[in-house]
Amino acid sequence: MARPRRHATRADRRARAPRGSRGGAARARARELPPGRARRRRGRRVGRGRRPGPRAGLPSLRRRPSLAPRHRAAVSPPGGPRIYVSAGEPSGDAHAAAVVTALRQRVPGATFEAFGGPALEAAGATVLDRMERMSVVGFVEALWKLPPHFRLLGRVRAAFRAKRYDLVVLVDYPGYHLRAAAAAAAAGIPVLYYIAPQMWAWGPGRVRKLAAVKRLAVILPFEEQFFRERGVAATFVGHPLRDRPPLPPRAETRTALGLDPSRPVLGLFPGSRRQEVVRLWPVFRDAAERVLAERPDAQVVVAAPPGGGGAGGRYDGPGAIRIHTGDAFAVFAAADAALCKSGTTTLEAALADLPMVIAYRLNPVSFAIAIRLLRVPHVGLVNLIAGREVAPEFLQAAATPQSLAAAVLPLLERESGAARRQREGLALVRDRLGPPGAADRVARLAVELLG
Repeated sequence: MARPRRHATRADRRARAPRGSRGGAARARARELPPGRARRRRGRRVGRGRRPGPRAGLPSLRRRPSLAPRHRAAVSPPGGPRIYVSAGEPSGDAHAAAVVTALRQRVPGATFEAFGGPALEAAGATVLDRMERMSVVGFVEALWKLPPHFRLLGRVRAAFRAKRYDLVVLVDYPGYHLRAAAAAAAAGIPVLYYIAPQMWAWGPGRVRKLAAVKRLAVILPFEEQFFRERGVAATFVGHPLRDRPPLPPRAETRTALGLDPSRPVLGLFPGSRRQEVVRLWPVFRDAAERVLAERPDAQVVVAAPPGGGGAGGRYDGPGAIRIHTGDAFAVFAAADAALCKSGTTTLEAALADLPMVIAYRLNPVSFAIAIRLLRVPHVGLVNLIAGREVAPEFLQAAATPQSLAAAVLPLLERESGAARRQREGLALVRDRLGPPGAADRVARLAVELLG
């Protein structure tokens, strides 16, 4: 057998040069650099113990089409302010788009580049990096998404150091955005953070991670005082859900959904993320079957994500349950009572004056970590805002079909004592969510930071 050559030719070395996360992609992204830099030799590679410079070797997206951006813009044109907007999941994408729309009215010459999705794109932002398939729920689940997030952070940090932006607006998504905020602050770019991380739930010591944030726009009424007492410039802007249009008439909505307007309706809201649906749908489905056994006149409809989303096809064995694929707004309008996952869904139900039972399940390891870190008496936002238990909560092993069915059955009777008591609490929650116009108030804060 011939011995391998000790020395390779220059052509051979080029052919074998790595094209993965530690080299090779700077040329592919050269069009993002200012004129005059595009043909320079690439800067130092990013490796262990090194910090990337503005021309650091950036990770290749060639083999990761799901993460590849649709558009690659050059440096924002001169004239108006250059604003970078970042949202890592569908709800944040919608809230960020509303802010961009409001900012366009206040600062007509502004240009926007973004990490986001279709809503930001429709609002006129140039989406450099797509958010699809990036969002996760739970500690364990997040581990699988760390590599693409760190690659994204490397690209964003390089753009910040190149002084491409006058303002950075971050929306929710704290696991990634707290690092992005630090990168922007290190580059001297002011940061406006909209929808604060829920640090009040995990312990006040974590607030120091917001040191890089210039202004914090919070959407829950108790958050402003919490953060201000800990040195963060926080402003309560109201909740963006307040800007939704009024619900259509119940009878009209039921007819549109193919439901009988004269019979009670139970709405199921297991969430839109794949992990949520996988864990909650079987429990919600079995609970609904128990409800139907007790109340044969009842109708059950589940709110599935628009277009099926990542959760489409996960609603196996629905039986008599109708699956409504599209805006959950219609299901909120049609229902008399609901089974809801914890989180923003409970506020949507409150705004619809819809009595509910709250449930949530996580990966067992994620739940074991979370239950040791939580510092609040409730997980449902309606209960936290009201300061008491308005809607019953069932978490992890306690969220069984039997317990959920027993709790939601009395709520199907609109005039029952349980339903009336809960509606009184929901009215208090609606009052505390503030008036409409959250996005416009965030835009005002952004204009202040732009000077």
